[in-house]
Amino acid sequence: MELKQFENTSALDMSLADEVSDRLRQSIQKQGHGSLVLSGGRTPMGFFHQLSQQVLDWSKVTVTLADERWVNADHNDSNEKLVKENLLINEAHCAKFLSLKNSAETAVSGEAELEAELSKYGQFTVVILGMGDDGHTASLFPGAEALPSGLAMDSGRSCIAVTPTEAPHERISMTLPRLLNTERLIVHISGQNKQKVLEQANEGNNVEELPIRAILQQTQVPATVFWAI
Repeated sequence: MELKQFENTSALDMSLADEVSDRLRQSIQKQGHGSLVLSGGRTPMGFFHQLSQQVLDWSKVTVTLADERWVNADHNDSNEKLVKENLLINEAHCAKFLSLKNSAETAVSGEAELEAELSKYGQFTVVILGMGDDGHTASLFPGAEALPSGLAMDSGRSCIAVTPTEAPHERISMTLPRLLNTERLIVHISGQNKQKVLEQANEGNNVEELPIRAILQQTQVPATVFWAI
């Protein structure tokens, strides 16, 4: 695990936007397209705005999410709403968005349709994950009934429905093997509380206790942590 530390979130946001846009440009040049998997929450808001201003052929970029609450896209808790309002603007307005939320009534009943949709995509260009104070990443929550399935590398699954033990809303989350199927893997965190969780994650190896360990300690793809004080 590589750690890149920044003195403030503004410096991190600018550096991360440069890194991601460079990766997308390279992918477009080599393959004709690029893909970007994002996480929601407050932490990436500044990064989204910085990235939205990067000049590249956004029409050849597919943007999606590592996880989503099973709510309509106009709901205030929707990660899709967050991304569309804060990233898919300015230069990035013409990027394609792949929604994880479909018309199924529940996340469980929507799994099969999303699996079929995700199967159309190969290796992602960049995956950016967050980390909760409880050590969860995407919607792979400690204590959740679906967690073992979400972490299993041999499941053959791209997504799973998750009911968090404490957080609101049923979720849909990409699985660990699908998240690791990327050229570039980044964990984006800020604040001293997150630093403590990161240190705790590095000290043990029980991935079900702190699911972020499955990202930080795997050897399939190099992971870089972008952290600001």
